[in-house]
Amino acid sequence: MTIPIGTIINIGAVILGGSIGLVVKQNLPERYKLIIFQGIGLFTILLGISMATPLPNPLLVVFAILIGGTIGVALKLERRMETLSTDIGKNLKLKDSKFNEGLVTAFLIYCIGSMTILGSINEGINGDNSLLLTKSVMDGFTSIALASTFGVGVLFSTIPMLIFQGGLTILASFLGAFFTESLIQYLSCIGGILIIGVGINLLELKKISVLNLLPSLIIIIVLYLLFS
Repeated sequence: MTIPIGTIINIGAVILGGSIGLVVKQNLPERYKLIIFQGIGLFTILLGISMATPLPNPLLVVFAILIGGTIGVALKLERRMETLSTDIGKNLKLKDSKFNEGLVTAFLIYCIGSMTILGSINEGINGDNSLLLTKSVMDGFTSIALASTFGVGVLFSTIPMLIFQGGLTILASFLGAFFTESLIQYLSCIGGILIIGVGINLLELKKISVLNLLPSLIIIIVLYLLFS
């Protein structure tokens, strides 16, 4: 089993950058927070589009999204995550109105991108964490902007990050040959679509239940194995 060293370093970078962001937040006027918020939203949409293209088999992708979203709603993933983050905030007596939003948004931005998928799988198969180290630097700077807008919830996003990203590395260490280049492309495409949803939420254009769509990442694997 491969120890997810890259993920551990990534978490440290997020905590460091997020801590700087919390200090910045205390002295940052609202108009600056707003433009940072909008800038992150626009960048997130652009990132999602770059991940989702070129689009593989459109039918597999759309069915993965539809089936995955249905499963997510049935399992009440978004509601459960919101309840969990609310309980964490209450237990720690945090008076941060954006705690839930910060935790969920940061987790989605950090963990469903192509660098997460490729980096975690590469570390699990080859023991090469160079891509995750590059991601750590990027996430560290991103966390400064996120924490200055959303607050301490960004730091707590490292908990689901450890489970998701670290778990993917460990899984890849056992099932290395399973993750073909074509399958990784499908996973990146689905991740890109979910990232676009995060960007839309950040810009407050429409509420997209991105957490309920997360099972799409599993469904696309099943559909790929059945039909590709």
